[in-house]
Amino acid sequence: MINLNLHFQKKQTLTIFNSINEFFSTSQTVVTLGTFDGVHRGHQKIIERLIAESKKMNCQSLLLTFLQHPRTVLHQNSDVKLLSTNSEKEALLLNCGLDNLVVHPFSEAFASLSAEDFVSEILVKKFNIAKIIIGHDHRFGNNRSADINDLIDFGQKYGFEVAQISAQEIAAVSVSSTKIRNALQEGNILMANEFLGYDYAFSGKVVMGKQLGRTIGIPTANIEVDNILKLIPKMGVYVVESLLNKKIVFGVMNIGNRPTVYGKNQTIEVHFLDFDANLYEKTITIKVLQQLRDEKKFDSLHDLKLQIQIDKENAMLFVRSR
Repeated sequence: MINLNLHFQKKQTLTIFNSINEFFSTSQTVVTLGTFDGVHRGHQKIIERLIAESKKMNCQSLLLTFLQHPRTVLHQNSDVKLLSTNSEKEALLLNCGLDNLVVHPFSEAFASLSAEDFVSEILVKKFNIAKIIIGHDHRFGNNRSADINDLIDFGQKYGFEVAQISAQEIAAVSVSSTKIRNALQEGNILMANEFLGYDYAFSGKVVMGKQLGRTIGIPTANIEVDNILKLIPKMGVYVVESLLNKKIVFGVMNIGNRPTVYGKNQTIEVHFLDFDANLYEKTITIKVLQQLRDEKKFDSLHDLKLQIQIDKENAMLFVRSR
């Protein structure tokens, strides 16, 4: 399985194009396409096969994905949350060994392309396709009217091969973005991370909070996530990891409304263990390793402090167990 790590990624020779029209290559390509939200184990399986096939055929590998999640464009009231922002998805894909990544703006006009126009104008004329590798349940074209059988017919007409990723192959890891979202929203971090093949992470700027943690000797970094579509796990207390000043640092994170101090808005606060440096205005990445407990209202700040000490001990027990 591809090793994806948001902290220690080694940049590959991947060329990124910001639209289909930007792409140009004199070589033929082996193509796959999709939203690839989260670049989870199922996606990684498809990418591995894409790269293997492209090398075997002496072609360039090409992954087509989209700047916007299609559901946010086609369904204005969609409540879909993203496992990966565009920058996170690109960072994850840098590690995969791909030759080309095309990140195309998704629009209603693009969605309204007929299946054959998509094949002839984009796959054939733009991508110079030799082969396409596609999931067993993929549908495409206006109103998602075409399926794998139509694609096979187009392949015969326009001279490219079609390789289908079977349900049995994907079932070997039995994952989907929906299952991962559900696990995160239920606080089941271990399941989500197992499905992803890496630790779920999000990034945000450290902003000034009310500094109540300092009054009880437990300073916290208040994280402001700027992408409102990024999925944040359910409210609760978590073990986390971050790369701060080139050093891996563990911490205890609280996501919630801070009921003990009558908070009204959801905040994300991290108390880092064995770390004391000014992080204000810095953007940091938080890896979520495990949920410790649900958020709870305590009778006093003293009781809260005692619980946080227990949380810190449990966090270190978890870290040592890894």
